[in-house]
Amino acid sequence: MPRPIITLSSDFGTSDHYAGVIKGVILGICPMAEMVDITHEITPFEVTEGAFTIAQVYPYFPKQTIHVVVVDPGVGTSRRPILVEAAGQYFIGPDNGVLAMVYEREKSKVRELTNEKYFRQPVSRTFHGRDIFSACAAHLANGVKPATLGKLIHDHLRPLFMKPTRSGKRTWSGAILKIDHFGNLITNFHLDEFPDLKLRPVEVQAGLCTIRRIALTYAATEPEEVFAIIGSSGYLEISMNQSSAAKQLGCGIGAPVDLTFF
Repeated sequence: MPRPIITLSSDFGTSDHYAGVIKGVILGICPMAEMVDITHEITPFEVTEGAFTIAQVYPYFPKQTIHVVVVDPGVGTSRRPILVEAAGQYFIGPDNGVLAMVYEREKSKVRELTNEKYFRQPVSRTFHGRDIFSACAAHLANGVKPATLGKLIHDHLRPLFMKPTRSGKRTWSGAILKIDHFGNLITNFHLDEFPDLKLRPVEVQAGLCTIRRIALTYAATEPEEVFAIIGSSGYLEISMNQSSAAKQLGCGIGAPVDLTFF
C-alpha cells in the first residue's frame, strides 16, 4: 500500500515550534504518513492568501491526499473545524473561508469535525492546528472514515473574496488574492471567467496606478516597468520587471482592483 500523503500549509512560519509540533502529532498517530510542506509562510492571519495557496496546489496531488490548511485568526471561537471531501482528496481546516476556493471549484461534501475521540486531548483554545486539524488528518490517513469524524453541513462559509463583481457596463471590481515572493500582485480575475483578457484592450486600476498593457512574458517589458500579465495559475497579475509591484503600488492583500474592457 502506498504511504498516505498529508500536506501542510499554514501561517506558522519556520522560526517557531508550531510547524514541527503538528508533524509530531501526525507521526505519533500515523507513523507511515508522508508529509509535504507546501508553505508555512502564508502572511499571518491572511485567510484569502491561504485559500489561494491551497487552490493552486491540490490539482497536482494524487487521489486520497489529505491537505491540512491552518490560517486561523478565529481559533478558540465558535468558528467550526471542517473536513472537505473534493476532487478525490480531503481538506481539513477552519470554517473561515480558507478552503472556499476548493469547495466552490469542485463538487464537495463538507463535514464539521465533532467527534472528540479523534482530537488530541486536552484541546487548546489557541492551537487547533495541533489538537484538532493534524490529529484528525492523521486518523483519516490511518483509515478512519470521514463520516466517523463528523456530520455533513451545508451552511459553511462562502466568502466574497472569491469572485469579482460587475460594477459597470464594461467594468468589474476585484481584489488582490496574494502577493508572491517577487512582489507580483495576483488578482482574482481568472482567464477562464474573463477570456476577453486575451482578446480586447483593457485598463487595470490598482492603487494610484493605471495599467494598459498586458504582456506575454516578463522579458518583453522594460526594467522597472509596471504591467499586467496572465500568470501560470491563470489569474491576472500586476507585475514590475525585476522589481516589486507591491512596493511600487503600495497595495496589499485584499486591496481593490478595477478592470475595464474597451
